[in-house]
Amino acid sequence: MYTKPYIIAEAGCNHMGQMETAHEMITTAAVFCKADAIKFQKRCPRELLTPEQYNAPHPNPHNSYGKTYGEHREFLEFTIEEHAQLKRWCEEAGITYASSVWDMTSAKEIASLNPAFIKIPSACNNHFEMLRWLCENYGGEIQLSFGMTTHAEEERIVQLFEKYGRAKDLILFNCVSGYPVPFADVCLLEIDRIREKYEDKVKAVGFSGHHLGIAVDVAAYTLGASVIERHYTLDRTWKGTDHAASLEPDGIRRLVRNLNAVHDALSFKAEEILPIETVQRQKLKYRRKEMDKIV
Repeated sequence: MYTKPYIIAEAGCNHMGQMETAHEMITTAAVFCKADAIKFQKRCPRELLTPEQYNAPHPNPHNSYGKTYGEHREFLEFTIEEHAQLKRWCEEAGITYASSVWDMTSAKEIASLNPAFIKIPSACNNHFEMLRWLCENYGGEIQLSFGMTTHAEEERIVQLFEKYGRAKDLILFNCVSGYPVPFADVCLLEIDRIREKYEDKVKAVGFSGHHLGIAVDVAAYTLGASVIERHYTLDRTWKGTDHAASLEPDGIRRLVRNLNAVHDALSFKAEEILPIETVQRQKLKYRRKEMDKIV
């Protein structure tokens, strides 16, 4: 039995630090795309980055919003009060609000909003202090991506959630950390491996894709990834590193439509001849006497 796909539009920082753009992304994702959730990100750059990283130039200067990488990250950040406003806008639009967290300060701030789920990005899934704090202090669903992660690290992560009695609140995402990821590197069959090893221990298995197009996501769903996350932007030509690996609104809309259509189609026949076939059988199928003549 396939559960209905749950589709997350990952806004990330594609709002470019502008609340009005974030508001438009929420409304569009809810009304036009009909996604189930929209997810943002929360960082505390001073905590997350070393002084050297903070003061270094952005590795892609043409995508930078500041003179240094730290200034760039600060420019894109929303305060916790602004995240509370994002959550209110989501509630008004009828879409679930969520956020990724990248450090302890951000985890505590976002948890204070009591969102339906919090996401742990691949880059932070070995931040065990933060994982332990969330297990003990946040009661909602925790989603976690396995990009850039060894099998031994995966096992340690799941064991931590089991230790704190939170594994059944955990969704694990197959993910390859590249922007964008070539199809040959998407490695969809990792979903089978993750399901075989952890599906009985965790709440669900998902797929977080950074590829182009939407065909791969349908395959991920049929392989058993019931939660699908894709980066989302209003315009792929905008300034920033994530836009090129994101779907525009019509891409998210078609992704939602296609996944729901596949969900409806994934079943066995309820009876040998379906009601929809009866009229066609009477019209097109050989009559018994005609079949007898052939025999």
